[in-house]
Amino acid sequence: MAEVIGVKFKETGKVYFFDPAGQFVKKGQLVIVETVRGTECGECASENKEVPDENLVRPLKSIIRIATPEDEKRLAENGEKEKRAFAICQDKIAHFGLDMKLVEVEYTFDGSKVLFFYTAPERVDFRELVKCLAGIFKVRIELRQIGVRDKAKMLGGIGICGRPFCCKEFLHEFQPVTLRMAKEQGISLNTSKVSGNCGRLLCCIKYEQSSYEQLLKMTPKNGAIVETAEGRGVVEDSNLLTGMLKVRLDNHPATTAPSMFHRRDVKLLRDANITVNKEELAEFDGLEGN
Repeated sequence: MAEVIGVKFKETGKVYFFDPAGQFVKKGQLVIVETVRGTECGECASENKEVPDENLVRPLKSIIRIATPEDEKRLAENGEKEKRAFAICQDKIAHFGLDMKLVEVEYTFDGSKVLFFYTAPERVDFRELVKCLAGIFKVRIELRQIGVRDKAKMLGGIGICGRPFCCKEFLHEFQPVTLRMAKEQGISLNTSKVSGNCGRLLCCIKYEQSSYEQLLKMTPKNGAIVETAEGRGVVEDSNLLTGMLKVRLDNHPATTAPSMFHRRDVKLLRDANITVNKEELAEFDGLEGN
């Protein structure tokens, strides 16, 4: 066991463990720490606690200090410099005619490096841009291409549900979401219903997937052959949440409406599979990526 505190560097960023170095750090306090990017200022996301060694990545770095008023002043100054750098970089992107969109600018706490985050449809040759920016700011310059999901996380916004983006509010890391999940949950495969503002599959599809997987194990799928009290038939539609099935009975005329049964009242003879066909993959190409 080791005593640690959790530190995050962005509002909904990943939380990293640091050694508190014998100090008690309150949640919300700013701390100065050493990272792979250099000296950074982060916010305490979780106070001192004991964590098993197997949950830690060694060596565990110690915090340098709890942020002082001078540190907080520098942080505010960096924020102002980031605004200026953003405007300058946008102007230079237009000057060089580069097909890229600037999303965010970030100064390292010690001011030794400026990171420019951007999106682009293809790879961009920004060597001249980097030289130009380095000449202006006199520090190390780093340009990072990010995906549309990362862009949404940085900028935020309102989703189709009417609430702020999950990625901006509380999601620390993106989880893989697939078209198959949407089909298993019975969601209409309509681009406007399964994709978010970022143009990728809704992150919230992942939230209930484990529950739907359990329900799928006990519910005959569409196309399954079942035995009912009224005879054998094929499942035409199933409601995973209520357990109700629409069954087309073999001994009923084709013009007769399907009969309704609960899953507990039928015997599964041969189940069906939920698959994503080539046409669907082609229609929703690109929705599963980052």
